[in-house]
Amino acid sequence: MADRNAMIKELIAMQKKFIEDEHKNGFNAQQYFTPDSGSALDGYRDEFNEKSQALVDVAHADKGSHR
Repeated sequence: MADRNAMIKELIAMQKKFIEDEHKNGFNAQQYFTPDSGSALDGYRDEFNEKSQALVDVAHADKGSHR
């Protein structure tokens, strides 16, 4: 459970950082899907997806279910 809570906190922190950047710089779909190297969005989608899928796996393991 603690591991799951830590994962959720990480995802929320990532979302907050994304929202802050969006409010500061606006949203640019091209930058979101193909970000410049070193930009705030560089690797964001992949990292967020990996972490959220890991959280889904943990939730399934906790409940004894599967995808």
